[in-house]
Amino acid sequence: MTRRLAPIAFALCAVPFVVLATLNSGGYRYGASDQAFYQPAVLLQLDPGLFPRDARVLAAQTTLTAADELIALVVRGADITIPRLFAALYAGSLILFAWGVWQIAGDLYRTRGAAVALLAAMTLRHAIARSGTNTLEGYFHPRLVAYAIGAVAIASFLRGRWSAAALLVLIAAFIHPTTALWLAVWLGAAAAVAEPGRRRWIIAAASLGAAAALWALTAGPLAARLSIMDAQWRAMLATKDYLFPLDWPVYAWVFNLGYLPVIIWIYRRRASAGLVSPRERGLVLGSFSLAAIFAAALVLHAVGVTLAFQLQPARVFWVFDFLATIYVVWGVAEGSGASTRRAQVAALAITAFSVARGIHVVVEAERPPVQITVPDDDWGRVMAWVRTTGKDSGFLADPLHAVRYGTSLRVAGERDVFVESVKDAALGMYDRRIAVRTDERIRAIPDYDRLAAPEARRLGGQYDLDFMITEQQLDLPLVFESGRLRVYRLQ
Repeated sequence: MTRRLAPIAFALCAVPFVVLATLNSGGYRYGASDQAFYQPAVLLQLDPGLFPRDARVLAAQTTLTAADELIALVVRGADITIPRLFAALYAGSLILFAWGVWQIAGDLYRTRGAAVALLAAMTLRHAIARSGTNTLEGYFHPRLVAYAIGAVAIASFLRGRWSAAALLVLIAAFIHPTTALWLAVWLGAAAAVAEPGRRRWIIAAASLGAAAALWALTAGPLAARLSIMDAQWRAMLATKDYLFPLDWPVYAWVFNLGYLPVIIWIYRRRASAGLVSPRERGLVLGSFSLAAIFAAALVLHAVGVTLAFQLQPARVFWVFDFLATIYVVWGVAEGSGASTRRAQVAALAITAFSVARGIHVVVEAERPPVQITVPDDDWGRVMAWVRTTGKDSGFLADPLHAVRYGTSLRVAGERDVFVESVKDAALGMYDRRIAVRTDERIRAIPDYDRLAAPEARRLGGQYDLDFMITEQQLDLPLVFESGRLRVYRLQ
């Protein structure tokens, strides 16, 4: 691929990449999934008066990442709303990710058509089996930013830009620490393989990192995370099956370990064709350091070490999925005997499949392809009213309200909620007290749709809750309603 024309070709691909990636993710949604944590965390940075009850729930993760502080800084400095900033960051992350992929293709492929085919393949969002993560998301997530930075760091490594790669990994660490950790291990091992003359410096850097980690785990911010996660704590996290790889079904092992032979086989094909550079060799062999770390994590899981669960080591399989995709597309679009026509046919076929799949996914989702703010439906109108209440208001709602109505009350209403079972359970992995709190509150309302007025009043008094949101007709003071949703005063 001609280096001079590559930026122009990429510019023509960037917008289609964003569109197809978004469609294959079911459309862009504000406030979905993990934003149930990140958006309230940013709001709390902007207004410490919010979430007087739930701030300690959010603190289980805010103490481990700087993403909320960085995003709040941008909101203040750019005078932009959180929904619009999240949409901009989402699009920007996809473009940065596409640029990193395009640069990698420029080093590993010989035709521009194959690079286009790789971009198209990367739009096919899919889950990494039992890892709790996807290759792409239909909403802004700091992990996506870290992935994008990681792709550019890998491209920098392939081009021998060691300082740039190291700086990019350091930046990723401020945004999503665990993703940056896997990138650092991968690229550090890759550099040790590719550049024997630099091994002393790599070993020195790794030793400093290990010393810093030891301090953090013994006397620093991660102290006590080498403790044993007791059986009760694990039971309270049972719904988060991605935390327990020892309990994976057979299919998860087949899918995740299946990446490795695919990578090895295609790597050997490339090597026999004389296409493998020392840095590519380092990248492939270095990735297996993550397989070793995952194996070690399994031992720690068996012992029950808390940190082994909190690091979510199954997410290292994103690395193998990424590498396998790059190699499989090479095999399809080029192979040992590359031709322009073959690459063009592959690019057209994968793009056509991505278009068809993206349209199907969005139609199946039964929602608009782009939703930048909370939708103006019954839930959205109730949430608009919720935002008019005092900042210290507490709400009782269906524990699964975020799934049922599309956004968390903390996101859309910006107020405390009794429990948000999906996200609060995930935050419980970082703090046993939060796991206990979440479990206790979910058990308190086993059948929310049949919760009677006397029990609702009792919960309101016990947990200092002011209002209840439900679809039931109850003998309580009605203060607001929209469609099937009603808001009652509890006290």
